[in-house]
Amino acid sequence: MVSKRMQQSLESAICIRDIFEEGKKLAAVYGKENIFNFSIGNPSVAPPAIVNEAMKEILDSEDPLTLHGYPANVGHPDVRTHVAEYLNKKYKTGYTMDGILMTSGAASAIAILCNTFLDRDDEVITFAPYFWEYKSYVESFYGKLVPALCDQKTLQPNPDTFEAAFSPNTKFVLINTPNNPTGAVYSEESIQKVAEILKRKEQEYGHPIYLISDEPYRNLAYNGIPVPYLTHYYKNTIVVYSYSKTLSIPGERIGYIAMEQTIDGFEEIVATATASIRYLGYVNAPSLQQKMLLKCVDASVDISIYEKTRDVLYEGLTGMGYECIHPDGAFYLFVKALEEDDSRFCQEAKKERIIMAPGSAFYGPGWVRISYCVPFKVAKASLPAFRHLKERYENGEIDS
Repeated sequence: MVSKRMQQSLESAICIRDIFEEGKKLAAVYGKENIFNFSIGNPSVAPPAIVNEAMKEILDSEDPLTLHGYPANVGHPDVRTHVAEYLNKKYKTGYTMDGILMTSGAASAIAILCNTFLDRDDEVITFAPYFWEYKSYVESFYGKLVPALCDQKTLQPNPDTFEAAFSPNTKFVLINTPNNPTGAVYSEESIQKVAEILKRKEQEYGHPIYLISDEPYRNLAYNGIPVPYLTHYYKNTIVVYSYSKTLSIPGERIGYIAMEQTIDGFEEIVATATASIRYLGYVNAPSLQQKMLLKCVDASVDISIYEKTRDVLYEGLTGMGYECIHPDGAFYLFVKALEEDDSRFCQEAKKERIIMAPGSAFYGPGWVRISYCVPFKVAKASLPAFRHLKERYENGEIDS
């Protein structure tokens, strides 16, 4: 029999991938062009050409035994140095090779850090709504995830709920901006308030509290809106990054953990995180994908494609009367459901062949997430279906 812990986790989970697969089944029945599947954050913009070119060049030029053999658990030294130099130049940071640990994407990086920091009943604060698997990552290492609800009008961190979430058991704060599921970019003012509270709580409890910044959407911010780099506001910041969205390569699983040598306990954290890479079975990040970054570290997809899709959906939905806070980053819209039960609302939307994720999955009940990393024509074609869905509620055809 499977573990009781996992049984309980599965019973309480709302699996977005299951919703995505359901959409694929509907597409097989009605035709892909007739299904509006906004369920999952799978990039729809092609990777930059340099990604494939770099991989081909590496495969043709590198010694196969070296390329495909084990690198160090923390990654190839030349790649780590290259990433550190890139970050230092772009963000005026002080990273060294020793503070860059290559990982199999951001998800594994967070799991590695949970294993590094958490003992039983330790607590992790995150801003809600949040990426649903944060809870699984933390609880897998016997910790407790404590949500701090964002301001419901702006979706920015709320200083009052944030401060109230702390306890002497708080080990770290997990922050995600641009945010999944809301698309919000946390402002510099919000980050400054977060940092001020963290500094006070460190003094109050007499131990370090780390800020882990989960940044897979950092390069997906629109209209030139700035995304503050958190090391400039709080010393004990550890950055987690993934190239899944920046380069449209989520299946390749490549990212990193970055920390400056000035954080408290730097050497101990690096050593423990390195051991965690082994103990958790990751062994090392994929070697070829690491080497690819030597040529692609500053490359990015064309985000104007996502921006155009965002605009047609946001303007279309708000024009119909749907409530939605304007998203400045990532590729998600967080939309107010037309009834209190967001899961039931998603079921009604399926009758219009619209597939969305309920906000309850993200600690955002009463809302739904629309993942607009879909072709523009799909987004535009979905608007009549959204209109018909709203009319059914307005006409009393659905008891809300």
